[in-house]
Amino acid sequence: MTQVRNPVRPIAIANWLVVVAVMVVLMVAVGGITRLTESGLSITQWKPITGAIPPLSESAWQAEFDLYKATGEYKNVTGPAGMDLEAFKFIFFWEWFHRLLGRLIGLAFAVPLAWFWIRGAIPRGYKARLVALLALGGLQGVFGWFMVRSGLAGTMTDVSHFWLSIHLLTALFTLGGLIWTALDLRQLAAGNTAAARWTSTANWVGVILFFQLLLGAWVAGLNAGLASDSWPLMQGRFVPEYDASQGMFWAVTHDPYLIHFLHRWWAWIAVAALVVMARRVKPLARAASIAIHSAFGTQIILGIATVWTGVALWVAVAHQVVGALLVASFAWGAHVLGRRI
Repeated sequence: MTQVRNPVRPIAIANWLVVVAVMVVLMVAVGGITRLTESGLSITQWKPITGAIPPLSESAWQAEFDLYKATGEYKNVTGPAGMDLEAFKFIFFWEWFHRLLGRLIGLAFAVPLAWFWIRGAIPRGYKARLVALLALGGLQGVFGWFMVRSGLAGTMTDVSHFWLSIHLLTALFTLGGLIWTALDLRQLAAGNTAAARWTSTANWVGVILFFQLLLGAWVAGLNAGLASDSWPLMQGRFVPEYDASQGMFWAVTHDPYLIHFLHRWWAWIAVAALVVMARRVKPLARAASIAIHSAFGTQIILGIATVWTGVALWVAVAHQVVGALLVASFAWGAHVLGRRI
C-alpha cells in the first residue's frame, strides 16, 4: 500500500514562531533605544509602504527636518538645545529602524503563515490562533502610530505614557502568545493533542506581573526613571514627595515620583509571586523554573543599576529586554503548569 505523507508540520511552525518571538524581543530593544534617545517623534507621518524608504537626498532630509521643527518637542526641547540636521538624522534613524523592524516582523509572520496555510501544514484548531497573532501584530503598528500622534498634538513635548504602555504591553502580550502557541505545537508533535490550559496560578501571577509591566511602561513614558538616582531611598526617604493635589488617582497615574516608587517596590511583590510559580514549575520542568528565576533576578539587578547610573542608555535597554524575556519565561512556566498529560 502507498503511504500518504502527512502535510501537517507542528515542529516547523513552532520553530518559526520562536524565530518571530526573538524578533519581537529585538523590537522591544530597539523600541527602548528609540524612547531613551527621544527619537519617537522624529518621523511625523505614518506611511506604511513608502515610509520604509528613508530620505535619499539632502533636500528630502531637510523636508523631514522641517516637519519635525513644527512639533512641540523641537520648539520647546531639542530646538532650544541647538539640534541641527546631523543630530536630527541620528534620532530619525532609530525611529525609522524601529518602524522598519515592525514591517519585517509582519512579513516574517505573514509570508510563512500563507505558505503553511497553502501547504495544509497547519494543524487543526491553530489557524484562528495564528491569524489572531497576525492581527495583534497589525494592531501593534496602529497603536504605535496613535502613540506618536499623541506627542504631535499642540505643544506636547512627549508621547502619552498611556499610549506608550498600550504599545509596549501589546508587544509583550503578543510575545507571550507566540511562546505559548509554539509550546502547544511542540506538545502536539510529541503526541499530546490537548492544548495547555490557563491555570489559577498563571492567572494571579500574571495579574501581578501585568501591573509591574504597566508601571514600568509609565516610568518610561514619564521619564520617571530620572526621579531618583539612589536606591533603596528616594530623596533621602522611603516614600518620596509627590503631587496629590489633584487626587490620589491622578497621582498614581501621572506623578513620576510616585510611579517610580510604586514600580521599584511592586517589583518585590512580583518577585514573590514568580518564586511561588517557579517552585510549582520546578518538579515538572526544571529548565523553565531556572528561566523564571534567572529572568527576575537579572531584572532586579538591572533595575537598580538603571537607577544608580541615572538611566544609562544600555543599562536601561537591557532592563527592558530582560523584561521581555521575563514575559517569555512566565509564558513558558504557565504553559508547563497547564499541560494535560
